[in-house]
Amino acid sequence: MAQRTTSPRTIPPTPAATGLDGFFQITQRGSTLAREIRGGVVTFFTMAYIVVLNPLILGFAKDHSGAFLGGGPGDGSNLPAIAAGTALVAGVMTILMGVVANYPLALATGLGLNAFVAFSIASQMTWADAMGLVVLEGAIILILVLTGFRTAVFHAVPAQLKVAISVGIGLFIALIGFVDAGFVRRTGAGPVPVQLGTDGFVNGWPTFVFVIGLVIVIALWVRKVKGAILIAIVATTVIAIIVEAIGKIGPQVNGDKVNPVGWNLVVPGFPDKVIDTPHLDTIGTFSLFGSFKSVGVVAAVLLIFTLMLADFFDTMGTMTAIGHEAGLLDKDGLPPRTEAILVVDSIAAAAGGMAGVSSNTSYIESASGVGEGARTGLASVVTGVLFLLSMVFAPLVQIIPSEAAVPALVLVGFLMMQQVKEISWDDLEIAIPAFLTIVLMPFTYSITVGIGAGFVTYALIHVIRGKARELHPLMWLCSALFVVYFAIDPIKSLLGAN
Repeated sequence: MAQRTTSPRTIPPTPAATGLDGFFQITQRGSTLAREIRGGVVTFFTMAYIVVLNPLILGFAKDHSGAFLGGGPGDGSNLPAIAAGTALVAGVMTILMGVVANYPLALATGLGLNAFVAFSIASQMTWADAMGLVVLEGAIILILVLTGFRTAVFHAVPAQLKVAISVGIGLFIALIGFVDAGFVRRTGAGPVPVQLGTDGFVNGWPTFVFVIGLVIVIALWVRKVKGAILIAIVATTVIAIIVEAIGKIGPQVNGDKVNPVGWNLVVPGFPDKVIDTPHLDTIGTFSLFGSFKSVGVVAAVLLIFTLMLADFFDTMGTMTAIGHEAGLLDKDGLPPRTEAILVVDSIAAAAGGMAGVSSNTSYIESASGVGEGARTGLASVVTGVLFLLSMVFAPLVQIIPSEAAVPALVLVGFLMMQQVKEISWDDLEIAIPAFLTIVLMPFTYSITVGIGAGFVTYALIHVIRGKARELHPLMWLCSALFVVYFAIDPIKSLLGAN
């Protein structure tokens, strides 16, 4: 019997993806349109709290002249403008990250950086000068990215010292949260500088509202509820409104009257309107080189360096962590379009300063969207569009007291504190500088002091141990600048300068 032959089956080639699928490589990365949209929505709800929290951090901080950001009189009327500016920059830059870098990474005003700007930088100069420093910091990072010098800077600072900086900022943020809620207060007398509440006890309904909010956000977080921080802020605000409606507590300061157990910044209540045309009064609030005149060249350079250090290295860690979660890293541990990601992040830092809402940076909360399936920049575009839509709801921030929002600062402080296990505490060469970096940030209420103490101590220990030649030249330079920074007043007196 003759053998039957068949021709091999021809498999048609897979057609090239077109449209959104082709541009964002959705199918190529193993995702779907639905997963990208869902991931973008989840990322937004996970980090939308920044639209509420950033105004509360920046809106009541004063510059050296006593002025408030956005020209507000300190009664909360400037908060919607800051919220709108925060949402605008976050929306535009997150969309840019999606389109240019095709990466599921969202950006917004950086927690920690905004506190640093509000409490450590603006107190030394005008708001415009402080925002000018942020613009310069973003421009410098952009140059470092484009020239490849970022690698040298990245390797100059020991990895464990970078971890200590992040941990220290976390403790600093947590302390700000406890202080703003009235949970921790100054004693005003005696050898103990701070205490629990006004007399060693948790007293006053606003502080109790903070405690309730902290319990809520912790409970939601450990249950891994998506959008835990935002949900906690909303829920605690509702409780605060009910408490104020029943108790008529009022503010801590009302003219000449002082109520120690009143609401710290905002008295919760319903606004006159929920939706409003965005007021972008903070846009353009920056003076590029005004800080050099306000605090001097050395101090301004050190402040720029501090901003740059925190912003630049946080971004490197964040984009790598997101890439690992999404399975997008190459054999060298780098995500696709690494340079594009860093370029957009650098532009975002400068854009935040130009908009008067502090440096914008990549958010680790983007991991929530990746967990929902996001693998491409389309998810970032979805998140960015939602940020832009949130601008019309900016008046809502006027009903949220700080006691309802700052539990988020405590939780973020905890998340940053978790990295402390990466420090080798048995190695005194790194352990002592790391310890000083961590504790001096909250104890001195200054991130700059913590970083400076860590750098100088690290260099000093190398000299004592006869390892001076092992220290990177950039570390020597930074340590020398910090010595000048710490000794600036004696140096001025010695030189007879005003």
